[in-house]
Amino acid sequence: MTDVLRRGRGSLAFGFLVQGVAFALLVTRIPAIQDRYGVSDALLPAFLAAVPILAGIGSVTTERLVKRVRPSRLLRWSQPVVLLALLGLGAGERMVELGIALAAFGLAVGVLDASMNMLGVSLQRSYGRSIMLSFHAAYSLGGIVGASLAWVGAHWQLALWVSYLPVVLVLLPAVLVGSRWYVDDRGGAAGEVEKPGGEGQVLVFRLLLPLCLVMTVAYIGDSTVSNWSAKYLQDVLGSSEQTATVPYNVYMVTTLLGRAIGDLGVRRFGAVAVVRGGALVAAGGFAVVAAAPGAWVGMVGFTLLGLGLCVLVPQTFAAAGRLFPGASDAAVARLNVFNYVGFLIGSPLVGALGDLWSYRGAMLVPMVLVLVTLVYARSFAAQPDRYGGGHERPRTADVGRGSNGL
Repeated sequence: MTDVLRRGRGSLAFGFLVQGVAFALLVTRIPAIQDRYGVSDALLPAFLAAVPILAGIGSVTTERLVKRVRPSRLLRWSQPVVLLALLGLGAGERMVELGIALAAFGLAVGVLDASMNMLGVSLQRSYGRSIMLSFHAAYSLGGIVGASLAWVGAHWQLALWVSYLPVVLVLLPAVLVGSRWYVDDRGGAAGEVEKPGGEGQVLVFRLLLPLCLVMTVAYIGDSTVSNWSAKYLQDVLGSSEQTATVPYNVYMVTTLLGRAIGDLGVRRFGAVAVVRGGALVAAGGFAVVAAAPGAWVGMVGFTLLGLGLCVLVPQTFAAAGRLFPGASDAAVARLNVFNYVGFLIGSPLVGALGDLWSYRGAMLVPMVLVLVTLVYARSFAAQPDRYGGGHERPRTADVGRGSNGL
């Protein structure tokens, strides 16, 4: 293990953490942003939907850009754009300024998410063992930090730009300095990491489709928790307004804990077993939430959801890298689009079912969807034909590394 790889892993983990902070500062202050710009309740969903749609466009664009530009370079310059767009959101006053800031944020987030996970997949391949969950654990930690900073800003009734400015002033130079040590599989920071697995492999979307479905399902579950946990606890389970804020915090903490130890589980039991276990725990969490007689039992369900869902997204990216070792950048960029598809589907789906049927019944739908992951769990152990045909076959180099090929 070289110092180059260690520094690359640390700097990338910091990049994930910064992205968690930035995204949490945006989504947790949506009511304040709405008030600042005078966005009506009818218009707000359109603004919120624009961010994942533009992020999807950014991710697709990244798939093309990485043919000419290293993912490390794309990450280095997209992350400052995200931070500056966040500051622009807090400093603007007119609707057109809101639109420009959200557009910049959405497009840059798509490039950032895709390039960040590309580097994570290539670093995991260079390490020869599972480390992908540790990066997403850093993102979860950043989310907790960002949500806490947002609470401070709201508690002290600070203007948005006042609460955002110190964060940007600290993180912007930090990510620019940290980006010097990013390592990708095209030579990286010091030219010591070579691209394995055969250049020019053809990305067969049909083979990637099961992982795209799992990614969509995972984000349907995640968006259900982030958008509906507080309302569900308060309106359905009869909790106080203060108690209703607890489930999402608990969910974020358990997501962090699950990802912090998840790589050990993958190394010990293999990716297939971890993904199956995560899907079963998440489904159990939705079942507990749907059947909960009161708020505290409901919080147990949301705790289980954090422990179960947390492993699915990192392992889906890692599986795409194993499935297409010679086209992992393209596979990650294409797969990343379904992150935003799940986000767009999840919240409206639960809301519509809750209005038409019941919110208890609505929680059973993501439960059934997450169980679909069990059908495609074998995709997480795929050993592709490294010459680009996409057929599954074991590789001699992977013998003795465990069934997950790490």
